[in-house]
Amino acid sequence: MRLETVTVVGGGAWGTALAQAAAMAGRPVSLVARNSATVFEIASTRTNQRYLGDLVLHEAITARAEFLPGDIVIMAVPAQATRGALQAIDPAHLAGRPVVLTAKGLETGTLARQSEILADMAPEAVPYVLSGPSFAADVAAGRPTAVTLAGDGASDTSALAAALAGPSLRPYAADDRIGVEIAGALKNVYALACGAVEGAQLGLSARSALMARAYAETARIVTAMGGSATTLTGLAGLGDLTLSCTTPQSRNYQFGLALGRGETAEAILAGGAKLAEGVATAPVAASLAMRHEVDAPLIDAVNRLLTGRNTINEIVAGLMARPLKRET
Repeated sequence: MRLETVTVVGGGAWGTALAQAAAMAGRPVSLVARNSATVFEIASTRTNQRYLGDLVLHEAITARAEFLPGDIVIMAVPAQATRGALQAIDPAHLAGRPVVLTAKGLETGTLARQSEILADMAPEAVPYVLSGPSFAADVAAGRPTAVTLAGDGASDTSALAAALAGPSLRPYAADDRIGVEIAGALKNVYALACGAVEGAQLGLSARSALMARAYAETARIVTAMGGSATTLTGLAGLGDLTLSCTTPQSRNYQFGLALGRGETAEAILAGGAKLAEGVATAPVAASLAMRHEVDAPLIDAVNRLLTGRNTINEIVAGLMARPLKRET
């Protein structure tokens, strides 16, 4: 399997950061951006000011408006936009190629994971999932970052991880695509909850307890769907959950902060809040848990807060009044 050139689909912060990482790993990179102004800016100034400020992009990155398939294709668009982005690509261009899915979310309506969307749109593509504790600004700046890369074939996944590894990005190969995808999607929902706990000034003890129970809830859902709970002990599980649930640098955490302070989801969105994947994923996650008959009180709590059915104080009171049970 030839793994020399890389095409990244998505000219936002995450796509540009992954293009930068791949270029630093020694790969010629085509960055496909929908916005023609972004293509022009990268070509003329080597920057993507809107998303990454004055950071100078690697000379091995070529911005394009049209899709040009590389040996490796990386999808770096929001979770709800993946199907549309793939629809614009001839499936023949993806046949037999490794396609790395990096969006962390479940599709509204279908409840589909990102790799299931790829299977629908380009069934002959070879799916991989990249997830873990990684902010775009850190990856683009070349700060040390470790992630999980999950695929179905051990040797091919390891080869792909080696091809994408660079001086600051360290991918660990894994084989549990289901676990990695579900962990990545759900951590955004729990980041909303942790932000809300902070916004309501409920204390660090409450936030830590919430994270621990979120871990347990994720494990129930992952195993019910055929994934492995062991996956959650790694970067895609504990690592990403910890990062997203503890810092306002996380968009989901920021959104949750506003919810916890008493703002409605509608007002936050109307105020120009940045994309928080957890907002779209939360109701999908609730439906998925119901489909698999998994008790998910925290996901339910986030949905009740997002829809305004209950205040955070009412939700917390309800959670604290649930019947006591053994921890394991």
